[in-house]
Amino acid sequence: MYQFLSSLDTLVWGPPLLVLLVGTGIYLSSRLGLLQVFKLPKALKLIFASDNKGEGDISSFAALATALAATVGTGNIVGVATAIKLGGPGALFWMWVAAFFGMATKYAEGVLAIKYRTVDDKGEIAGGPMYYITNGMGEKWRWLATLFSLFGVMVALFGSGTFTQVNSITDSLRNSLGLAPQIVSIVLAVVVAIIIFGGIQSISKVSEKVVPFMAIIYIIAALTVLLFNWTNIIPSLILVIKSAFTGQAATGGFAGATVMIAIQSGIARGVFSNESGLGSAPIAAAAAKTEEPVEQGLVSMTGTFIDTIIICSMTGLAIIVTGQWSTDLNGASLTQSAFSTVFGDFGVWALTISLILFAFTTILGWGYYGEKCFEFLFGTKVIPIYRIVFVAMVALGGYISLETIWVIADIVNGLMAFPNLIALLFLSPIIIKETKTYFKKIK
Repeated sequence: MYQFLSSLDTLVWGPPLLVLLVGTGIYLSSRLGLLQVFKLPKALKLIFASDNKGEGDISSFAALATALAATVGTGNIVGVATAIKLGGPGALFWMWVAAFFGMATKYAEGVLAIKYRTVDDKGEIAGGPMYYITNGMGEKWRWLATLFSLFGVMVALFGSGTFTQVNSITDSLRNSLGLAPQIVSIVLAVVVAIIIFGGIQSISKVSEKVVPFMAIIYIIAALTVLLFNWTNIIPSLILVIKSAFTGQAATGGFAGATVMIAIQSGIARGVFSNESGLGSAPIAAAAAKTEEPVEQGLVSMTGTFIDTIIICSMTGLAIIVTGQWSTDLNGASLTQSAFSTVFGDFGVWALTISLILFAFTTILGWGYYGEKCFEFLFGTKVIPIYRIVFVAMVALGGYISLETIWVIADIVNGLMAFPNLIALLFLSPIIIKETKTYFKKIK
């Protein structure tokens, strides 16, 4: 079964999906006039200056914080390390490429999320790919929206939303404090239950406080590592760019990597981290209090910038400048090793705390995403059932072997992207029209 799933994972995350993901980003970037470059200052300003008028459940900043809660996770610490270990330093360059074009994709998702959102029978905002497929493309495409929602529920319950994150938390606390994973996962389930049963208002309140705090602490720690190794920064950047196009010969315990492996691992892990094109972030963006789809699109776009261009870059460069990338270490232990070269044992603790906060907020964000996908499939009356099952899955996280679960998470994560990318390409004329109208109006 594991061999079959691994083969399926390789097929799903093969060249077709990677080309579709990056290709959609390139197409939207060109049609929108490299909006991610020229409108980035305005987008960053809107994070805090949005007027928060219009229909919606939460502020634009809270919507961004909720989306970042789901994306800023183990991918920023573990994912970057595994990408560099597999594809060499050049993988970081291809991660940047995926993020750059992914910003245009994330912008498009935010625009459509607001334009085609609706109100459910409980009076709460409902939006995301399943709604811009049915309301934008028409009822004949409902099957595509159903597929997206089905994969979304699977990711939330069996993949990125529960087991993989719980495993990261329980492993960290077992290694640092010797706590039993079973006890940690049950305590975690209780805390998650208290928050997610409060709905989007409760989730966003926690995200607004925790996400900025955890991001700032992690960035300061990573910057400190870079400052202590400042003489290696320029040589490391040159190595990243050179390796991206020439591959990387074996060094020490490092197996060596071809250009193709660097491209594949960089793009796949970059997308896994920032989720541009997967269709998850617009579910949170739809809840924002705004009348302007373009403004929320710009705010959403900053999520990819913060997640990958800033946080993933910090992780990747810390691993490379300290020379730890060429050791036999991998995953979280590789990043921990890079931090401990400057901080010693305190570095391991700092990273452990970061990993716990990153993983915990990802659980909250995906709890909401899965709920909205579940609501689309079965209606609002059965939401309590979903919440109970979700909390139960968190509790089970400390009892389950993760090898197969990681592969399943990867597969359903990738499968989510196909319906969403089809919708983005189909509705791209609407996105372009909305953008031109908005900027003409404010001019």
